[in-house]
Amino acid sequence: MKKVFQVKSETKTPERQLDAIRHEIKTYISRERKKKVPEDFEIWDFDCAIGANPEQKIVIPLHEINQHLDRLVADSHESFYLEIIARAANKPKKQQPV
Repeated sequence: MKKVFQVKSETKTPERQLDAIRHEIKTYISRERKKKVPEDFEIWDFDCAIGANPEQKIVIPLHEINQHLDRLVADSHESFYLEIIARAANKPKKQQPV
């Protein structure tokens, strides 16, 4: 998903629009995780980037998307760019306690 989201809406408050955006992101991630993982891989991992526009994007981990969304809205941005790319990966190895 590479998309520019509009925070300002004619029919919704910015808070409700942000909730709709979060729902769309969650739906996309759920849909991607349900896809069959290629052989030799175990899970889907996601590469994420966010910014005020595509040229100003910064790479972030998946679990920090909501924090960055809140920050962009608090900074009064009317729109923002979000990129989420699914890629097949293996689970990280757990370290054994000593």
